[in-house]
Amino acid sequence: MARIGVLAIQGDVEAHLAALGRLGADGRRVLWERDLKDLDGLVLPGGESTTIAKGLARQGLVQPLRAFAEAGKPVLGTCAGAILLARESRNHPVETLDLLDAVALRNAYGTQVDSFSAAVDPGAAPGLEGLRCVFIRAPQLEDLGPQVDVLARVDDRPVLVRQRNVLACTFHPELTPDARVHELLLCR
Repeated sequence: MARIGVLAIQGDVEAHLAALGRLGADGRRVLWERDLKDLDGLVLPGGESTTIAKGLARQGLVQPLRAFAEAGKPVLGTCAGAILLARESRNHPVETLDLLDAVALRNAYGTQVDSFSAAVDPGAAPGLEGLRCVFIRAPQLEDLGPQVDVLARVDDRPVLVRQRNVLACTFHPELTPDARVHELLLCR
């Protein structure tokens, strides 16, 4: 059984733990460096990226999270988590982990009232066809580096990407019953 941590500083931790549980994974909350021990993977959930970035600094987790990913362990960042994984953020920037060769444009789709859902464009990676994406104050990923693979797009913008062991999506996969994004984390 895979042991997958969910960063529990802020965001919909419970929904991620439930999604992982439906896949047979042992989901665990991560608040301290010691919580990373013995994990097989990690989810950085959505939420408010400024709050999460400040929490990472306060909890002393910036370097441990970088080391976890750099050791080749799979990491999934969703919405705010994708912002934190990027090499840089724009539109009220926050400190990032610089684990994904991309720029995250915060709140690129608008405010909370501009939230929406959409199916991925045709041509998504095999197995991701028809994936429904829920966008809430979502970022956009720009200036993707050459090692970043786009797995899915919505309106021709990348919404799910992978660079080696790091996955990032600009939407909230935990808010639908579709577990395919979480399965990508477990299949690494």
